[in-house]
Amino acid sequence: MNLLSVKNLSIRFPSSNQTGSGVEAVKSVSFDLKKGETLALVGESGSGKSVTALSLLGLLPKSTAVSGDIFYDKQCLTQMKEPEFQRIRGKHIAMIFQEPMTALNPLHSLEKQIAETLFTHEGLTPKQAHIRVLELLDLVGFPEGKDRLNAYPHQLSGGQRQRVMIAMALACDPKILIADEPTTALDVTIQAGIINLLKELQKKLSMSLILISHDLGMVKKFANGDHTSHIGVMCKGAMVEFGEIHNVLSKPTHPYTQHLIASEPCGHPFSVASNASTLLSCDNVSVTFGKPKNFWNPYGGTLKAVDDLSLDLKEGETIGIVGESGSGKSTLAYALLRLLNTPSEGAIIFNGARLDQKSQKELRPYRSKLQVIFQDPFSSLNPRFSASQIVGEGLKIHEPHLTGTQHRERIFSVLQDVGLGEEHYDRYPHEFSGGQRQRLAIARALILNPNVVVLDEPTSALDRSVQAEVIELLRGLQKDLRLSYLFISHDLKVVRAMSHRMIVMREGKIVEAGDAETLFNAPKHPYTQSLLLAVA
Repeated sequence: MNLLSVKNLSIRFPSSNQTGSGVEAVKSVSFDLKKGETLALVGESGSGKSVTALSLLGLLPKSTAVSGDIFYDKQCLTQMKEPEFQRIRGKHIAMIFQEPMTALNPLHSLEKQIAETLFTHEGLTPKQAHIRVLELLDLVGFPEGKDRLNAYPHQLSGGQRQRVMIAMALACDPKILIADEPTTALDVTIQAGIINLLKELQKKLSMSLILISHDLGMVKKFANGDHTSHIGVMCKGAMVEFGEIHNVLSKPTHPYTQHLIASEPCGHPFSVASNASTLLSCDNVSVTFGKPKNFWNPYGGTLKAVDDLSLDLKEGETIGIVGESGSGKSTLAYALLRLLNTPSEGAIIFNGARLDQKSQKELRPYRSKLQVIFQDPFSSLNPRFSASQIVGEGLKIHEPHLTGTQHRERIFSVLQDVGLGEEHYDRYPHEFSGGQRQRLAIARALILNPNVVVLDEPTSALDRSVQAEVIELLRGLQKDLRLSYLFISHDLKVVRAMSHRMIVMREGKIVEAGDAETLFNAPKHPYTQSLLLAVA
């Protein structure tokens, strides 16, 4: 018996103008799901994965045109009115949304958010709901949550927020759980914990699971030889391949599936010249933040985010910086760039100059040579600026002597370097794809001819195939321009493909450092071993 059956599902969003025919986001998709089974829907952004999942819960905009049939337990969901859907949603079919910080209400406490579903569907009293919330927190591996019931989402770590989302979804013992990118932006060890948790909960509660992801490695790890797990590969709204997960990933038949699998980060950076000089170094750098007094920390105090660190970066070299959230990776990088409000201790030397001894005014001539590319290209680009304005903004500050023609030529040249053309010159950020936006961010950094570029999680928001393109672009630019990179990431596959050397940080300290391949093949520190084991 199929618990869920989707037949020829098509979804069209209306056009933004009266003459357009709209956008067909899902095209004649069909699949079945039995009790206790796992179905992984994979594909790149815009392939229709999440739209398909939202249709199962009746969460699409009212103006959306939906055709085909969705049957849950012999009930036709496509014919249901909103009051009927409310009885299904959360109780029978529940969803873990992609970004817990966005999905959770910032004004409601942990307990209130989990209990809300219990009041709606189960009619529990506040006392009964309180007991059930504690049971759920224990079930999802967050027993210490009983001491954080009055905490708000911003007071929890990424892993804790994800566990709260899972507890909310499981509150009414749903028959089907939809997990939309449940491990995106989480550290590798937390990712492994969430995957194991979902597998255990599925087995314990006999749930059916729909797993939505663009990470084929995570999907393969989740299946782990389970022959009841199936995968549907989606491309431009259509399901182009369907089958048992192991079979599809080991012997893909469709060119798009083959393309996705081939897009896993691989290869190595170009060699560093034997006579390369040291461009950037630091000696015994420390950064200490003051901790404000609040309910959780009534006495205030300090937090040492970076603790007595030293490193040196050569011309044309990439140093990968890895570690879990809160380990001090980004704080170290921004301290070296003198971009922190909190002063650092220790020496920071760029091309022989002591940056730590210079005022902000004295640092201005060095800013063009030390650039940064941020994690989320969309939020780091001014939505009111065109591509030419975004890329050329730095030129106006650092090279105001350029004529209008020279200014435009420099912009065209750097856009071409990153794989964008003249047709992109007047476009705005929302008119670019994720990969194109990241190329735009790279162009903004490169136009000032920097020597050192800090890349802070530059591929975490991108699909695998786009990641591969950006990695190739960065490696090529490094070879041609002899750039030096500080590459910060929690994605160890990407770090391995980009880095000559690697440092592993934990609680503000370097626990292991050395040649990247050596660390990956023979890690010595237990913490490094645990990180690599989580992605094995």
